[in-house]
Amino acid sequence: MNDHDVAARAAAEIRSALAASELEHTEFRPGVFEVTLPGTRKLTTTCRLEVGDHALGIHAFVARRPDENHEAVYRWMLERNLRMYAVAFAVDSAGDIYLDGRMPLHAVDADEIDRILGSVLTYSDDSFNTLLELGFATSIKREWDWRISRGESTRNLEAFRHLLEREPSD
Repeated sequence: MNDHDVAARAAAEIRSALAASELEHTEFRPGVFEVTLPGTRKLTTTCRLEVGDHALGIHAFVARRPDENHEAVYRWMLERNLRMYAVAFAVDSAGDIYLDGRMPLHAVDADEIDRILGSVLTYSDDSFNTLLELGFATSIKREWDWRISRGESTRNLEAFRHLLEREPSD
């Protein structure tokens, strides 16, 4: 089988797997797919699957560049990378956080696409609050204070209550 045939077979496997999964997705051009993965902490993660000449590229945005505490954020991500399947945390030139990976085209089948998308969703969703706590604590505290001062709902910040409640002053 030549490289073109392998790439065409991989793209067909992805099309089939995505159709069976009922996940929201778009094929922007042959072999380039964008899949919307529904989460709980991070409400959605967009994952791009890109069939190349020899490998499937996997790319998913997780969070923007941390505002603070960069060393702790990057260390946390690197430690997680040691235990992850198919993808790893990465940063782009702007410092935004992604999950990124590659796999050989001959390994692409419906089960593997399911495992990869499951991995991306799990790693993105499970890491989201920790990344926010480590890299955006000051912004979260400001948002909490602003909402409290105006009587606004803090419901979507409840996961960070332990960072936000202050000891009463003496």
